[in-house]
Amino acid sequence: MKKSLEQIAREDGRFNPGGVRFVYEGLGYTAKRIADEPRHVTGQTLCEGLKRLAIERWGRLSMLVLGTWGIKKTRDFGEIVYLMIDNKWMSAQPSDSIEDFDNVYDFQAAFKDEFEF
Repeated sequence: MKKSLEQIAREDGRFNPGGVRFVYEGLGYTAKRIADEPRHVTGQTLCEGLKRLAIERWGRLSMLVLGTWGIKKTRDFGEIVYLMIDNKWMSAQPSDSIEDFDNVYDFQAAFKDEFEF
């Protein structure tokens, strides 16, 4: 039987279950609203979708919410994705790599500077 997202997060220990759930929900959001090819979402595209979803949900508090879940950079999104791949919640193409999530954008610029007055 497949482990729940909460169980996966607790066993791994790096990220709060809420953050793991957010990344999983963000895949569906990204596939529907952003991706050119909904059957395959690249790491960079997923990061952009997660940024949009976070700003829609939490606005100026996005960086704070993600940070409390242990998510502080786009590589963390990738770590969560690959954790879910390892546990059969997501799949990857042979051309996909964890490095696809490296430095897609800076959290400060994406979630803080965006809202400077």
